[in-house]
Amino acid sequence: MPADPLHSAGTPQRSTTSQPPGGSGVSAIEVRRSARRRRTVSAYREGDRTVVLIPARMSKAEEQRWVTVMLDKLAAQESRRVLGDAELAGRAERLSAQYFDGRARPASVRWVANQNTRWGSCTPAEGSIRLSHRLQGMPEYVIDYVLCHELAHLLVPGHGPDFWRLLEAYPRTERARGYLEGVVAAERLPHLPGARDERDELGERGERDELGERDD
Repeated sequence: MPADPLHSAGTPQRSTTSQPPGGSGVSAIEVRRSARRRRTVSAYREGDRTVVLIPARMSKAEEQRWVTVMLDKLAAQESRRVLGDAELAGRAERLSAQYFDGRARPASVRWVANQNTRWGSCTPAEGSIRLSHRLQGMPEYVIDYVLCHELAHLLVPGHGPDFWRLLEAYPRTERARGYLEGVVAAERLPHLPGARDERDELGERGERDELGERDD
């Protein structure tokens, strides 16, 4: 009887390839199972592919959970390199081309440090988009969602049905919203005695749109 490839003594490994969940910007995910691995899970980028290494004994449900976890960890690691304003503007231009046929054309896109109660804002009359510095270090798909949200407002004011239909073009909208809601929930946990609350209750005025912590 031939040896079981998952449990032989050499370099037992099985590989499966699938599309990433929710459209992560990576073309494919390759999961490699190995009997040599007992507990550890790791992942790395290989060109436009993400390779996830897991123990052979993991169930399919565990595999799916760990793939999601590792994708988020990789994205967070990659986004720790803070994009400059010029890079942020270039990212917005690419997102507009990909999801809005290039119709959303901001005049400026930049980071700001005075938005502590919202994630992003835009002034359509000026074509300006501002993102909160608090997004720096979050997964790229979250930053892309906020950019797409503000880009959509250059085309549709307000948060009516037409706006949300337009934003549906970005495939990770719901996941990004869930991530931001989790961040807000964590921030609202009781503070340690003496901890400083840096939440800004004022914010900017005269904005046509603000992507805040409660985005209904």
